[in-house]
Amino acid sequence: MSESSSGYDPGASSLAGQVQPEVMAELLSVRSSIDNIDATLVYLLAERFKATQRVGILKAEHQLPAGDPDREAAQITRLRALAEEANLDPAFAEKFLNFIISEVIRHHQALSENRRLPEGPGGS
Repeated sequence: MSESSSGYDPGASSLAGQVQPEVMAELLSVRSSIDNIDATLVYLLAERFKATQRVGILKAEHQLPAGDPDREAAQITRLRALAEEANLDPAFAEKFLNFIISEVIRHHQALSENRRLPEGPGGS
């Protein structure tokens, strides 16, 4: 779905008419870059979740636990270091990754539960 067909208005602002036109133009220009970054983040997250879906299927097929605490701790350490290098608050980066990890684990648990459902009368 394109932004134009979604009803998104990149020029929407409660500041319209309250600031000088050149300030508004610069604000909209910077916001356009933010919009592009946000779109990229959404597509990157979609790709990440496609990969974690494959991991979840593999774990479910082999009755592996949904979570991997050692892997998660290593990823958090790695992401915090990357955040510091990028001048991003490491605590924010950790919160963000923890949210993603919790969603991934929830998806893995659901996949595992679906693999364990009985196949109905007569079994498999």
